[in-house]
Amino acid sequence: MPDCDRRLENLFGSLLTAISDSLTARAERAAGHSGATAAALVYLTQTPGLSIDRLKRPLGLSQSATVRLVDRLVTDGLAQRRPGRNNRSIAVHLTPPGEKVGRTILDQRQAVLSDVLGPLCAAERSALTTLVEKLLGNVTLRSAHAERICRLCDLATCPSSACPVAQSGVPAASPAAAARADIGAPGGIRTHTPFGNGF
Repeated sequence: MPDCDRRLENLFGSLLTAISDSLTARAERAAGHSGATAAALVYLTQTPGLSIDRLKRPLGLSQSATVRLVDRLVTDGLAQRRPGRNNRSIAVHLTPPGEKVGRTILDQRQAVLSDVLGPLCAAERSALTTLVEKLLGNVTLRSAHAERICRLCDLATCPSSACPVAQSGVPAASPAAAARADIGAPGGIRTHTPFGNGF
């Protein structure tokens, strides 16, 4: 591999680490907890009424861990349980304070990303958009992985019809690809554990 390629990969990795650290710190400060709490608040802000089984998928948590997370949100006054679609399920909804925290996390995320992209001119932003769309399509292995990638997205700004992750989030095309999805995505991005501290 040429040294220039290795340098690009190293620079890109450093950029991702810096952005992830900033996003995680802002989100955890707003949520008041570490782990997947921030992602749960953002996801429920935009898709209210999810069941525990449905909520665990984008968070990358087990059933029991998701139950404990929801218990904490309820205790903190940020969420409430309501009857689900059948007698055996519940639907998780945020309270007004919970929705406010969820929106704050989204706003903080936007502020971080705006600062990162601030030095780029319009032409550079356009070129980067094309490249990022291509990369996201490449790292998305299947639908469950797609939900994990987009767990903190502002869905209003990137609807599924225009989202490279949603468009690529299809079942793995081969057994080898499926196995890769189970153990982790290319570049070491895990598909079944939270990225960073769950942010």
